[in-house]
Amino acid sequence: MDAALYLLPVTLGATPLDRVLPQHNIEIIKEIRHFIVEDVRSARRFLRQADAQFDIDGSTFFELNKHTSPNDIAGYLAPLAQGKPMGVISEAGCPAVADPGADVVAIAQRKGLKVVPLVGPSSIILSVMASGFNGQSFAFHGYLPIKPDERARKLKQLEQRVYSEDQTQLFIETPYRNGKMIEDIIKNCRPQTKLCIAANLTCDDEFVRTRTVKDWRGKAPDLSKIPCIFLLYK
Repeated sequence: MDAALYLLPVTLGATPLDRVLPQHNIEIIKEIRHFIVEDVRSARRFLRQADAQFDIDGSTFFELNKHTSPNDIAGYLAPLAQGKPMGVISEAGCPAVADPGADVVAIAQRKGLKVVPLVGPSSIILSVMASGFNGQSFAFHGYLPIKPDERARKLKQLEQRVYSEDQTQLFIETPYRNGKMIEDIIKNCRPQTKLCIAANLTCDDEFVRTRTVKDWRGKAPDLSKIPCIFLLYK
């Protein structure tokens, strides 16, 4: 197996691995013993799902999250520089997309080290596919401001981009604030603007629905503890 930085997608929720990940990924995982992970506990759990006999105790884990210092990140790729394959594992979905893993990938690219992205579920791409919105031009903005006035201003800016640039706008919220986000969208966006809510993608209770802002009023489901992506379009 090539010495490379393998970007290892994981499930988006409680989904069987064989539903969303190819067997090729599992075979790659079995050969890696050095991992850069967003959370060690969830990474270990994922590896056990991928291979019940996986040698967890014989593996090394480097934790990479928003608290990790740049100096620490710079040293994480030492095994790869020595010719050993390494894997990057996010908390959910594809590593390095809306994820701190992008930092270590950037370092690998600067050093001329091989980077291999593997196939897996991306909530961003899946939500665009299912929304019925413009898939030729879209922008993901991560989390919007929390302060009401700043959030209202941001929502109106994104909505304006929908109309001026013909571009789908995507963003997320912490699950326990999903209800408030829906309220704010309904309050601040035009009645005819379309809102797609995509929740728990690839899971058994997956929810994806597109309606106008006007039609969402009084009809929003309780998504207070469920990972969601919100999409705006015209």
